[in-house]
Amino acid sequence: MNLLLIEDEAPAARRLTRLLADIRPDWTVLDVIDSVEAAVNWLRTYTHPDLLLMDVQLADGISFDIFRQVTVNVPVVFTTAYDEFTLRAFKVNSVDYLLKPIDEEELAAALQKFESLHTAKQAGEVHELPSTLAQLLNQLAAPKPAPKERLLVRNGAQMVTLPVSSLAYLYSDEGLTFAVDSVGKRHILDYTLDEAADFLPPSQFFRISRKAIVQVSAIGKIHAYFNSRLKLDLQPTPAFEVIVSRERVAEFKAWLDQ
Repeated sequence: MNLLLIEDEAPAARRLTRLLADIRPDWTVLDVIDSVEAAVNWLRTYTHPDLLLMDVQLADGISFDIFRQVTVNVPVVFTTAYDEFTLRAFKVNSVDYLLKPIDEEELAAALQKFESLHTAKQAGEVHELPSTLAQLLNQLAAPKPAPKERLLVRNGAQMVTLPVSSLAYLYSDEGLTFAVDSVGKRHILDYTLDEAADFLPPSQFFRISRKAIVQVSAIGKIHAYFNSRLKLDLQPTPAFEVIVSRERVAEFKAWLDQ
């Protein structure tokens, strides 16, 4: 099998290449591409591989832009730091995605899933997969909701409005989403963290990990943390460590410096 790796973070690309060599030593990684532009040029120039292993966020945009510029007739396994809602279509439609940092067992399972699909396709038992990409692109083309100014939350037996500007941070825990306001009061939200990330003002809120979104005014001190991550001191103080995931550090710094 021939595989094209599209990943803009050199350490992640090296680790994926090493994992692939361990899991499928007979496979060939044709090239490692780090941008939308380079990927489009490569796919226009060379024979397409059997599989694309592709990061969602690249140096010059999101990888879905590739499919708007060039026809891709091979399945894709996406990698991403976030469990985004739009990617769930791939689970249903037999195209997989992996959450960073990539787990070796999950990568092996994704490759096994692809091989099963590939075998079935050769036997004429399945149809082409690009329709799945078209479905996803249609979802991405839908406008994002406008930033909210307030949220309707439960307060005992009552419902009250909570100004978005009063939120210090949001986090998920055991399947629930919580918002903590500037005085430390915790509120249960009727939204997932993915949904909240879509309607919070991006200039004020940043999703630092799969678990948490922070408000810029709530950030106190920023500490270097092991494995190239950052640790944040927030006010009010959370009951958990607030860590910026390694994949988000560069974007987080750029968000602060604007």
